[in-house]
Amino acid sequence: MSLRTAALSVTLLLLVLSEVWAQNPRKRMAPPKPPKAQCCDEVRSLKVQVANLTSLLEELNRKQETDMMNVVRQMMELDKQNRQQEARVTEAESKYSEINNRVEIMQLQASQSVTQSSSDAIYDCASLYNKNYKISGEYKLPADEFLGTPELDVFCDMESNGGGWTLIQRRKVGLTSFNRDWKQYKNGFGTIRGDFWLGNDNLFRMTRQPSTLRIEMEDWEGETRYAEYSYFTVKNELNSFKLLIANYSGNAGDSLRYHNNTNFSTKGKDNDKCVDDCASLRKGTNRDKRLHQATVTEFVFDQMKIIFSFTLQVVTGTTVALTPT
Repeated sequence: MSLRTAALSVTLLLLVLSEVWAQNPRKRMAPPKPPKAQCCDEVRSLKVQVANLTSLLEELNRKQETDMMNVVRQMMELDKQNRQQEARVTEAESKYSEINNRVEIMQLQASQSVTQSSSDAIYDCASLYNKNYKISGEYKLPADEFLGTPELDVFCDMESNGGGWTLIQRRKVGLTSFNRDWKQYKNGFGTIRGDFWLGNDNLFRMTRQPSTLRIEMEDWEGETRYAEYSYFTVKNELNSFKLLIANYSGNAGDSLRYHNNTNFSTKGKDNDKCVDDCASLRKGTNRDKRLHQATVTEFVFDQMKIIFSFTLQVVTGTTVALTPT
């Protein structure tokens, strides 16, 4: 009786437990979460990859900019070479024309007889112009047998103001000093294609016949002024290269009239009436009339210390030329 009772009790207990288990089933185990350290490693790896890609893009951009700059420099260099080549071609053509002109002049001079008439002789650029030489440039004038002077290299302006102008002075480049002594102004100095003074002896040689003087000036902005005198002559050295000038026209001012009938002076040879050797004080040449007439802009024409009154701001260059009147 006791065994049966015990078995019945165990059975009832099992039934109760099974009912409880049925009402509360066992929960599944959640999958384990990845460790935090593994997550941080992946983030760091991604950051490294992004940084590498950024660096690569920057390097590619720099290389592209460098390549573009190289292409631009090459194009600029090619353009420079093309312009230099064009300039050389132009210069070669100019030299060819000049050499051809000089050869023709030499042939013309060789064909001239001693008994040639004055209308056939070559005295200056106007003489060449009248013989149909129309290109501006350097020419050689024959020796003057009457004065005993040798051949003379001159620069002829065959295009401006009717052509046939013989340049006696140019002052534009600024590399030639005009603070010279009597002998240098007598013989001339500088280079025909640059800054130069043709020489007082040559002025006397070329102004024995009635001549016209033209002085042209230019400022920084390219504005030009001129003074022209239809009567101009320079005496010989025995007369201290005295200046005679008249009949002004132009828009630069007639300041040269104050120097008419005056002697030429340089440092060391004072032929004017200034007490303190004005030529030395003025660093070049002078004329005996004082130079206080300028009121707006003072420009010193270094051979005669001419001062013009006009409205140009800064004079950057001058040319002075002669032609027969």
